Amino acid sequence: MKDNKQETYWQETGRWQGYEESFDPQAGVWGSSHISYLTFKSLVQLRRTMNTGVTIFDCEEKTLASVAEKMVSEMISKKLIKPGDKEGVLNSLLQTRRYVCYGHSADPESQTLTGGVDLKRFSVNERSDETDRVEASMVLVGALDFLEKPTVAFVRLKEAVVLDPALEAPVPVRFLFVLIGPSLTDMDYHETGRAMAALMADKVFNQAAVQAKSAKDLTDAVADFMDCSIVIPPTEIHNEAMLSSIISFQKKLLRDRLQAREPVVQQDGKKRKVSISTGPPPEDPLSRTGRPFGGMIRDMKKRYQHYKSDITDALNAQVLAAIIFIYFAALSPAITFGGLLADKVENMMGVPELLISTSIQGIIFCFIAAQPVLVIGFSGPLLVFEEAFFAFCKSQEIEYIVGRVWVGVWLVIIVVIIVAFEGSFLVRFISRFTQEIFSILISLIFIYETFAKLGRTFKAHPLNLNYAHLNSSVDNPWQPRVEETVIRDNATGNTTVVINTIRPPYPNTALLSMCLMLGCFFIAYFLRQFKNGTFLPGKVRRLMGDFGVPIAIFLMIVVDYNVEDTYTQKLVVPKGLMVSNPAMRGWLINPFGEHQPFPVWMMFACCVPALLVFILIFLESQITTLIISKPERKMVKGSGFHFDLLVLVGMGGLSAIFGVPWLSAATVRSVTHANALTVMSKGPKPVIEKVMEQRISGIVVALLVGLSILMEPILKMIPMSALFGIFLYMGVTSLNGIQLWDRILLLLIPKKYHPDEPYATRVSTGRMHLYTAIQIVCLAVLWIVKSSPVSLALPFILILTIPLRMFMTGRLFTDLEMKCLDADDAKVTFEEEPGQDVYCETQMPL
Repeated sequence: MKDNKQETYWQETGRWQGYEESFDPQAGVWGSSHISYLTFKSLVQLRRTMNTGVTIFDCEEKTLASVAEKMVSEMISKKLIKPGDKEGVLNSLLQTRRYVCYGHSADPESQTLTGGVDLKRFSVNERSDETDRVEASMVLVGALDFLEKPTVAFVRLKEAVVLDPALEAPVPVRFLFVLIGPSLTDMDYHETGRAMAALMADKVFNQAAVQAKSAKDLTDAVADFMDCSIVIPPTEIHNEAMLSSIISFQKKLLRDRLQAREPVVQQDGKKRKVSISTGPPPEDPLSRTGRPFGGMIRDMKKRYQHYKSDITDALNAQVLAAIIFIYFAALSPAITFGGLLADKVENMMGVPELLISTSIQGIIFCFIAAQPVLVIGFSGPLLVFEEAFFAFCKSQEIEYIVGRVWVGVWLVIIVVIIVAFEGSFLVRFISRFTQEIFSILISLIFIYETFAKLGRTFKAHPLNLNYAHLNSSVDNPWQPRVEETVIRDNATGNTTVVINTIRPPYPNTALLSMCLMLGCFFIAYFLRQFKNGTFLPGKVRRLMGDFGVPIAIFLMIVVDYNVEDTYTQKLVVPKGLMVSNPAMRGWLINPFGEHQPFPVWMMFACCVPALLVFILIFLESQITTLIISKPERKMVKGSGFHFDLLVLVGMGGLSAIFGVPWLSAATVRSVTHANALTVMSKGPKPVIEKVMEQRISGIVVALLVGLSILMEPILKMIPMSALFGIFLYMGVTSLNGIQLWDRILLLLIPKKYHPDEPYATRVSTGRMHLYTAIQIVCLAVLWIVKSSPVSLALPFILILTIPLRMFMTGRLFTDLEMKCLDADDAKVTFEEEPGQDVYCETQMPL
């Protein structure tokens, strides 16, 4: 371009930051990111000129001037330009560059300097151990009227170097492309330059350019790019909906293209891996070593070499934000489940025990675990087990809290045996079929328990026309009334006093409880929906959505506090470090009996419930680790399928002696933690760059949860009905993203409205509904078992769905149908799109 003084210079007019961004020289601003759209003519012209142009591989020059000198010399030797034009071409290539200031903290991936000349930069992310190596590609295009014909030069440097002052940011350059020629020609330099920049921004072409050994390899890669490009005929497009069919067609082209290429290339003895790689990780953490504790030792070696960085990587503002967020995300379920647990086991365990267990075990786990990003906590399946085991002990007149000690002893024995024989490889057999049945079951339990509790409240405080006891009594109406009945035995002369505590029904209690429950649910739910809306800035929306649950609980506390003349049940929290029921137990449980001798036969029989607890913790923790360790997340410090299982179950078994709950990896909380620590790329479709894998956030969150036990004056103000609203919220939101739930809804939706998903498009509707019906039957069987006296057998019945799924494959359903219906197609999302959030990724509930 030329300025007011008629001096020529290079102007930046576009860049590729994942997607194309164009610069408006008149307005002086950058446009928003968009998909590159190219003309077919520009691609054809580019391929034709590259066939006759200069190609230089593994150039050893270190400066822009020396690279330009070598390019021009090659052009002269191939008679593409005249020797007399050498100085003019060199002066043009080394002309002054002007940059535009823009407010991006990250380096742009490509830049274009045009107006006769374009300069574009594209970066290839290359992971080496823990760091991403960024390289740039420069594309220079423009018109020089003293030339006779268009000519190109493509250069690949042997080592990426910073070419000052080529780019505004000091990014190493690997590729240079130059297209120059006379202005009076049919060549559109700007569009052809954009086409080359789009090629360099394409990961597959960029990878091919790294591998290329001849000019033919390069032109073949251009041809491959053109084969996967879509040409839209010059037809008028009336609305955007007419273009929707292109998306699925393009996905097929991309899928076929990626499957045909190897994701890892070799150059100079170094592996070079592009971020779109879909291949398996180099080392399968679930593979068996054939040695006792081999998997556990491999987990420890893989992780502990990064222990120093696990501390230093936490020195980041994003980690601090994650700590604040995850603290509330971990505290709310702990209080909710603590209140529910106390209700189920008659206060033998409750909020204090759960908070202390979550804190101490969480701190220990994050210090020594192989995957400290996991958040451990109490969950719905463990609540179901505790309720069933308590009912069993009560029916057999056995001390429940002592029985848990012997269950813990057997837990330790079982987990040592399983880890010694590398039993975690069994997680391979837990398919989507089993995961989703289990997920729906737990979600339905959450929802059912919420309304069951509300029903009990209405039963205890029915809606009457007249509450006589309030009219006739001047006593505090919110206190229970105690009646003493004296029974005299005339034969012996003994007197028996029967004390009966009467809790009379109170007006409006049931209605206010219902309002608090539904209010807490709807506020939390709609704040989550608000997070994906359009009101207010994105950061404010995300903040309100992330803290939706604490906000809902706080608002319901305010409402309940201001309604002074209506009684509601509050959360019972003992002061300080007191246990929930001091009259029945202490902090150390006598394994041979607290108030009566514990049966010897039960000490050995506890191996059965111990096996059930192990199965529950195994299922939840291993599936959560699978989700967290997906290759798409680009986590590089390893996982802990074997070692973390030993730590989790071992801590749970030993903690039973102190009478505190055992814990497992909480799926949604763990995924939320990983997402909060994830660094995303810029652009309209952000992709994961890395996860800040460290231990400090988990340790601090666990410590804060433990200190919450000192918040008794605040916690005792929380109405139980508000916590049940959060319970309902967890149950409803856990249904999102479960394919089984989506297919259940499809039973009521006409076929023409079915989604464009493989299970709906590549499987006939009848076959899809048959598969759904089988899962519903399994779900019903599990519900019946859960509600029966043999509810302890629930994990065994759940495991039977694994061989059932194997039996159906090849008999009831073809392999293709099972791939569509049972494929693990959950995808990682972070920057949430409308209607999508982290719950869509988890097939396990809170």
